[in-house]
Formats: sequence, C-alpha cells, structure tokens
Amino acid sequence: MTPGGRAAAAIEILDKVLADRVPADRLANEYFRARRFIGSKDRTAIQAIVYGCLRHRAQLEWWMARVRDGARREPFAPNGRAWVLAHLAIEQKVPPENLEKTFSGERYDPPPLSRGEKASIEALSGRSLDHPEQPEAVRANVPGWIVDRLRMRFGADHAREMAAFANEAPLDLRTNTLKTDRRKLRKNLAEAGIETEPTRLSPWGLRAATRAALMASAPYKEGLVEVQDEGSQLVALLVGAKPGERVCDFCAGAGGKTLAIAATMGNKGHVVACDVSAKRLEATTARLRRAGVHNVERKVLEDERDGWVKKHKASFDRVLVDAPCTGTGTWRRNPDARWTLREEEIAELADKQRRILDSAARLVKPGGRLVYATCSLLAEENEMQADAFLAGHADFKVVPVPEIWASVAEGNCPATGSYLTLNPARDRTDGFFLAAFERIG
Repeated sequence: MTPGGRAAAAIEILDKVLADRVPADRLANEYFRARRFIGSKDRTAIQAIVYGCLRHRAQLEWWMARVRDGARREPFAPNGRAWVLAHLAIEQKVPPENLEKTFSGERYDPPPLSRGEKASIEALSGRSLDHPEQPEAVRANVPGWIVDRLRMRFGADHAREMAAFANEAPLDLRTNTLKTDRRKLRKNLAEAGIETEPTRLSPWGLRAATRAALMASAPYKEGLVEVQDEGSQLVALLVGAKPGERVCDFCAGAGGKTLAIAATMGNKGHVVACDVSAKRLEATTARLRRAGVHNVERKVLEDERDGWVKKHKASFDRVLVDAPCTGTGTWRRNPDARWTLREEEIAELADKQRRILDSAARLVKPGGRLVYATCSLLAEENEMQADAFLAGHADFKVVPVPEIWASVAEGNCPATGSYLTLNPARDRTDGFFLAAFERIG
C-alpha cells in the first residue's frame, strides 16, 4: 500500500470508532478480515497510525484547535482525517510536502488537502506533542473529570503514572503449566522466532521483546502458551486454588483467568466458569481444548441472583469475582475506552459490583475464600467496594495479600497493605486491584 492508502484506511477505522463507540480493536479486526489482501506490514503501519491517534487524542486535538484559532479559521471538530493529519505531522514528523503527496486524492489516497489543512500542517511541522500550556488532562490524554480520581490513586506518582497511559502495553504471555514450564516455553518460543524475558512478578509469565505473530507459532497451536497481562496472571495466582478444590469463577468472560486457575489445580478438582453471556462462555471452548483443560464446567447465569447461586450455597473453596468495571487500568491497550467512559457510569458500575459481590459471597463455604478483583484504577470500584463489603458482612474477614503471596509465590510481594494495587508505570502491568476475604462463620 502507498502511504496514502495507509492513511485512508486509518481514517476510515477512526471515523467508525468515533461514530459507533465500538472498541477500536474490534473495528480494526473486522476491517482487516474484510480486506485480507492487506499484508502484515501494512496492517502494522495502519494500526500504528490508529493507536497513535487514540493514545494522544487530547494533545492532537489541542494542537489542531490552537493552530486553527491562531489563524481565525473555523473551530476544530474531532474526526479521523484531522487526527491522522496531526499525528503524521507531529508524531511521525512527515514533512508538509510529503503530506500533500499522501493526501493526493488519487485512487486509494485520501482527498487532497484544503487550504486550511495545508496551513495547519505547516504550523504543526516541527512541533512536539507536549507544550507547557497544555492542561494536565490534555498532557495525560484523559477526560478532565477523571484527573482528580487518578491523582487520588497515584499520589505523588500521579504525573509519571498518567504519562504511562501514552505507552503501548507489552505483549505478556502465560505459561500453560499443564503442558510445560516457563524455561522450556521460553526456549520453544525462541525457536519460533519470538524472543521473551521472564516477567518480574508472575512465576508463569514471559514478556515478548516485540509484537509477534504468536498465534501462527507452534507453541501457541500446541497449547503451551496463552496471551495474558502479568497483572491478570497475578489475580489468578492469588486465588490460591489447590488441586481437588471446588472453585467458581463468577464473572468468567472468555475464560483467561479460568484457564490459569485450572492449571494451578493441575486439572484436579472442579472449576465452574459462570457468566451472564452464553456467547462469551462459548468462546472458551477452543481455548480449553487447546490448553488441555478438562476440569471446567460452564454455567450461564440469568443475572447475579440466578437460582443456581442459592442452590450451591456454601459449596466452594474459592470464589473469584473479577467484576465488570470501568477498565481504566487497561487504558494503555484500549486507548479509545477513555473517551467512551461517562462519569455517571462509575456509580452505576459500583452498584452492580456490590450486588455481584453480595450474591457470589453466598457460594463460599466456611473457611473458604472470596477474591474480588477489578482492572480499574478508581477507589469507588476498589478500596471503597472492599471496605463496604467487610462492613456489611460480619461473617467475612480480610486475608492480607502478603499472607497469600507467601503461600503461592517467591520473592517480594507487590502489595504492602491488605489489598493489592498494580499500576502501569510502577509495576509495568495493567492497573489491577485485588482483595481477598475468608468466611469465618
């Protein structure tokens, strides 16, 4: 593809993201599936433009508005074409004369630049994304209403942590310990041309040096490896499931943590993967088969108060509630999600989390453990939720994460208090929260 063809493809994907409020990764996958003639190098280049625009959207819009206001032209309106122009001019440092060739209006290229666009890219040429006059929310590329909440989470590190949102998330892999170990897997991946390093916290994890065609590799096809962020691996690890136990993954989704839990149990015992979406649970079929997992049962629930929960009251050793949440901890890998989240959704999700946690707690038998986790950075979904659960359930006590860590892993525990919080810059993982409770009566 020509540079113009790549730019046109990126504009089309970005306009759909803006119009449909559908996750960018899903739209990009659909776009490329419908155009299988687009080669891997072109796909990579197009995605670099798309995700560059989404990660730095606020700064790109700030610059476009600034140069237009300075020239007293019509106000800037967000759209894929403007984002791509600003991204190419500022981030990729494409000279104005080359941008005119890229936007040529020829067969596969975007329409030619207007007089105003030409003036804008001339004004943007040689600029850097950062500018001292940018507000904090613009520099961090997040909505303004969330800045105070993030400052509360990160404290003195908030500037460094918020800057981490602009970085691309690494490709983390989990060793399927039912079939191999981390040392052997690393060797197998290297033979397949995928270089990795052991993760710092997860005993199962490997971090790929670059984006790799993992799914075409022999280790993936043989079920030796799964894609899973290191923080997500730690959630499964801290469930502390043992062979022979009964475990419920109450919000299993597509089953990433279910697979890891089954592996910690050595395929012995019983895991029930629950979800309100039959489609999500059905998606686990191929993953379970490829991984060689055969101790998992899937159960579709009508809602969190499904009659199945009452029927199985106090019958599980471990119950994981990986609750639906804002997903703010995954904003490095899902940069478009920061612009679709509405402030009022936080209270709605917190109420839903409380209901799910209250219902799932009924499944825990005396001496058993309830583990609550989110991929959120917000106190309303994390510490406040855990504290409220303890206040309302006298039959549960908190189990400090360092205590669990000592029984399931080596090295220093990443948690210093009772709960676990993982931050992108400090811990080099997605943002996660975890609290564990034991039923005492």
